[in-house]
Amino acid sequence: MTDFGIEDTYVGVMKAVILGIAPSTQLVDLTHGIPPQDIRAGAFALLTSFHYFPYGTVFCCVIDPGVGTVRRPIAVEVATREVGPYYLVCPDNGLMGPLLEHVPANSSVVLDNPTYQLPRPSNTFHGRDLFAPVAAYLSSGLSLTDVGTEISPTSLAHLDWPKPYLRNGIWHGSVVYIDHFGNLLTNIPARLITPPRLDWIVTVEGLEIRGISTTFAQVDSREPVAYIGSSGFLELAVRNGSAKEAWGVEVDQKITATEPTNQRR
Repeated sequence: MTDFGIEDTYVGVMKAVILGIAPSTQLVDLTHGIPPQDIRAGAFALLTSFHYFPYGTVFCCVIDPGVGTVRRPIAVEVATREVGPYYLVCPDNGLMGPLLEHVPANSSVVLDNPTYQLPRPSNTFHGRDLFAPVAAYLSSGLSLTDVGTEISPTSLAHLDWPKPYLRNGIWHGSVVYIDHFGNLLTNIPARLITPPRLDWIVTVEGLEIRGISTTFAQVDSREPVAYIGSSGFLELAVRNGSAKEAWGVEVDQKITATEPTNQRR
């Protein structure tokens, strides 16, 4: 996963490095369309995707506005008794912060062993020179301590990640991600939206949406709709249109979801 896009050679070169080290590695492109330098968008994409991958997967994630600075390149193993292990290779900039709230880090290392990096790494393309080689070696069976020096998981960078909160029966949240269709993904998880859903009122940018639907088809074309998305979070959309464009909404826009019992008070 990167913010590199597909117009340039960056993604292809990273794959070439991985295959040069571990030619039998199965590569999956999660996305290369993360908005440039948008660590929170990358964190959300990782959080809502990692559990679909088989245990033992190595995630090589490069959204790295601090490349070449003192921020640490790291690799982390995450697992519980029921989940994992998974391995993440990325900059230490909070990219995996939300994921670590769901699956704890068992161990982590800073990537300081040049044996498992490309010679003479550049200051601007650590995806190619550090992260891709390390991911390849980990997929080949090397351990974290082979590729770096142990650091405490508690020392990993945190991410400023907004959390929903309940006040006077109203859930307050915010838009944390906007997808390709212009749908607004919020930080309010499905478990907080209890039935009956048709009586809920969701507001965003002065717009009131009555009811939380199960499909887009429950509203007319170009009409607003609130629903529990495949991500497992409350989402807002315009059927057959873009909520982002129609409402002029950006990431961090505040939203509310009012429970039916509190509308009658």
